[in-house]
Amino acid sequence: MVDLPQSVVSPSSPAAGEAGSGSARLWRVVAWAIGAGLAVGVLTNIGQGLLPGVWNQFVNSGAVWVVAAFVTGLLLPGRGRWTVIAGVGTQAGAVVGYYGYAELVRDGMGDLYAPAVWLAAALVAGPIFATAGSWTRGDRRSRRVLGAAVLGGVFLMEAIRYQWVLEYTAEAGVFAALGLLLPLLPGRTGRDRWQSVLAALPLGLVAFGVEQVLLAIVGL
Repeated sequence: MVDLPQSVVSPSSPAAGEAGSGSARLWRVVAWAIGAGLAVGVLTNIGQGLLPGVWNQFVNSGAVWVVAAFVTGLLLPGRGRWTVIAGVGTQAGAVVGYYGYAELVRDGMGDLYAPAVWLAAALVAGPIFATAGSWTRGDRRSRRVLGAAVLGGVFLMEAIRYQWVLEYTAEAGVFAALGLLLPLLPGRTGRDRWQSVLAALPLGLVAFGVEQVLLAIVGL
C-alpha cells in the first residue's frame, strides 16, 4: 500500500474539519455584515423622519454608514478577500435597507440613479473601511495608526462639509468631535492614539476634496 503524503488531508481529518468550521464561521460573519448594513440603512431612513436638528443630520451622513464596515473589519476573524466581501456586504446592505424602506414604507425612492450611485460607492467604501478596521487589531503599528485615522478622517470630512458648504456650525462641531475622539478607541497605546488623531486631520481634508469632486461628477 502506498502511504499518502502527510500534506494531503482527508476530508474527515481534524484539520479539514477545522478549516470547514472556520469557513462557516467567516460566512456567518459576512451574513451578519449584510444584516447589519440593512439595519443601518433602515434605521437611518427612519431617523431622518423622526429626529430633529443635529441628530437629523447625523443619520443623514454617509460617515455613519461606513462605521458598520469598519466595525465588521475589526471583528472579522479572517483577512484578505473575506474582509473585502464583508465590507461590500455591509455597505451594499445599507443602500438596500435605506432605499428599500423608502420604497416600501415611505413615499418611494424615486428613480434609480441615486441608489445606483451609492451602490457604486459601497463597492469602494466597504473594502476601504473594513480593511481599516482590520488593521487596527494588527501587529504593525503603522497600520493600526492609519486604520484608526481613516475612521476619524471620514467624520472630519463631514465636519468640513457641514461648516464650509452648508454652514451648519452645530453639526460641524458634533462631527469634528467624533472625528477627533473615534481614532482614540482602537488604539493599544497612548502613542497609537495621538498619532491616529494627528493622521486623521490631513485625511479629513483629502477626503473632503475627493468627495466634492465626485459629487460634482455624479451630480448629487
